[in-house]
Amino acid sequence: MFGKRIYLFKILGFAVSIDTSWFVIAAIITWSLAQGIFPERFEKLSIQTYWLMGAAGALGLFGSIIFHELCHSIVARQYGMPMKGITLFIFGGVAEMSDEPPSPKAEFMMAIAGPISSVALGIMLYFVWKAGNWGGWPVPVNGVVRYLSWLNLMLAGFNMVPAFPLDGGRVLRSILWAVKKNLRWATRIASQLGSWFGMFMIAVGVLSAFAGDLWSGVWWFLLGMFLRRASQMSYQQLVIRKGLEGELVRHFMRTELITVPSSILLSELVENYFYRYHFRIFPVVQDGALVGCITSQQVKEVPREQWNQLTVAQVAAPCSPQTTISPNADAMQVLALMNQTGNSRLMVIENGSLVGIITLKDMLKFLSLKIDLEKE
Repeated sequence: MFGKRIYLFKILGFAVSIDTSWFVIAAIITWSLAQGIFPERFEKLSIQTYWLMGAAGALGLFGSIIFHELCHSIVARQYGMPMKGITLFIFGGVAEMSDEPPSPKAEFMMAIAGPISSVALGIMLYFVWKAGNWGGWPVPVNGVVRYLSWLNLMLAGFNMVPAFPLDGGRVLRSILWAVKKNLRWATRIASQLGSWFGMFMIAVGVLSAFAGDLWSGVWWFLLGMFLRRASQMSYQQLVIRKGLEGELVRHFMRTELITVPSSILLSELVENYFYRYHFRIFPVVQDGALVGCITSQQVKEVPREQWNQLTVAQVAAPCSPQTTISPNADAMQVLALMNQTGNSRLMVIENGSLVGIITLKDMLKFLSLKIDLEKE
């Protein structure tokens, strides 16, 4: 979901980061407030004032989303759910969980906490706005407060749409889960509703664009695309997690090993191994013992004219924690390591010896077979 993140700060033990895509929405919101919404509602202010109000509104949205996601995270922590942190991106924010909720009640409480917090913040800001009217606060200040009050109420309303993975979709999933005692079934139903709602938003976007409201149409379309994709991915991630968790590496690893002698030239390595077997990493052995690993990236960094001069031993590096795994590791640990490093092939090491190789392709084959055999 995310691209490059920028760490901002930590609050109540939760790391808050911002995806670079957030700057896009921040700029658009500032522009739309400064050039459209605020000039229409508050006339005869200076251009500089409108831009300051727009920037303040964007910062207020930033704070509102952090507050919303922080409330999710606090409740999740109370129920023992490990939270990676909070990340803001182009379509809002997300409290990142490393696992599924332990029970329907935990998910319900965590999901409902966000909308309740947004409603509470919206109501509080409404009374602040009222107090500002009575107290004669400057129009620009009170205008931003009123906007943020309305925005938080809208944020709560949109999030309560029963479309997974929105908060309303999670509430629905928790109820279905409690009724049928089947998380996978509940997730499939909630995700399908999320996908359908995404299609509805896409249709609204197209109709809005044809009706002449291009900007609204574009945003409805993009939000619909995002929601549809997020719904589908959420169900796929659950299927993968439930299909692989508890399965050990030794169930997937291949023991028929293709190893590279440390003495051969790089040109031989490329021709007889990379081009023949199409792997990006190979274990390197010397006298039958594992001495390191060599990757296509390492070879690529060597000038081609030196491929006939340098041996594998001169280029290979010791196998690192990024390229190795224990045979007793959980399959989800393997996926996390592969996702983190980009390596789709890991050496399986036990007591310092190479005992097998595990690949993403073999894991997905197993997953496909398991899903097919256990299909509801």
